[in-house]
Amino acid sequence: MENSQIITEHMPIESAEEFIGLFGLREENIALFRAELGVDIQAGSGEIALSGEPDKVELAKLTLEKMSEIIRRGETVDRTRIRYAIGLAEEGNADRIGEIMRDVIAITSRGRQVKCKTLGQRTYVDAIKQNTCTFAVGPAGTGKTYLAIAMAVVAMKNKEIERIILTRPAVEAGEKLGFLPGDLAQKVDPYLRPLYDALHEMLGLDAYQRLVERGAIEVAPLAYMRGRTLNDAFIILDEAQNTTSEQMKMFLTRMGMGSKMVITGDVTQIDLPIGKKSGLVEALEVLKGVEDIGIVRLTHRDVVRHELVQAIVKAYEKYALRNNDRRGPAPRP
Repeated sequence: MENSQIITEHMPIESAEEFIGLFGLREENIALFRAELGVDIQAGSGEIALSGEPDKVELAKLTLEKMSEIIRRGETVDRTRIRYAIGLAEEGNADRIGEIMRDVIAITSRGRQVKCKTLGQRTYVDAIKQNTCTFAVGPAGTGKTYLAIAMAVVAMKNKEIERIILTRPAVEAGEKLGFLPGDLAQKVDPYLRPLYDALHEMLGLDAYQRLVERGAIEVAPLAYMRGRTLNDAFIILDEAQNTTSEQMKMFLTRMGMGSKMVITGDVTQIDLPIGKKSGLVEALEVLKGVEDIGIVRLTHRDVVRHELVQAIVKAYEKYALRNNDRRGPAPRP
């Protein structure tokens, strides 16, 4: 069998900062680029040499050029973002690599810019802007809750809404609440902690406490939403996979004038009793195609935590698919 043609292309590197941004302080990312792109990379003075099959070299050069553009505008590129950019290039979307981390969504209390790190996250943020009600479904680490809270804080600062309401079902507590120490607020606090943490980061502790005292921010268990009409509010329901059908319908019908809703969840992490259908799963079926309701599905590729988290989520997805294949098609009702 004939060997494939091998070519070498040279790509200039404008500065030491750009080189370190791409390949790491000790060139630790070069092995990652070599493995993922299937080319050999050799660093020289002010340039790198890419060697391999013509189509792979072309793809590698285009990917590295787009990554360099991101670094030159002051962004930090980690290994997760490198893998994501390479994946986009392999799909024929190399021209969209530059969209990663371009738009600033919000500024945290410490001045850190919040940006969309994947195209899935950008689709999610756009859906929140364009729809009154948005569902975001995806695995842990995809930024579902954090981005929703960032959008809520921006909406409040822009005076588009008067208050932020964050809620989630305390399903793990269930009938055990009575056995936990403390009053009701202390009992449900652990289930709401991730929401507090995101708000503290976005607003700072002092500003957060002032807004809570004023009634402009409310963090409460889902049960507290019953019987209310929520006007001029940005309402976020987190961990929605653990709602029952009745709870989901109750929550969705709390929508008042001038309000916006975001519902987030992971349908692979349902903690309801066996045989109890998730309200989130049902809502995704019932509300599909309804005007002014956006549904965004994030995947392992949108995970923005440590790269190992992405690998873990992907492994579990593959495992679930293999098990479903072994079981065969579900019986018809």
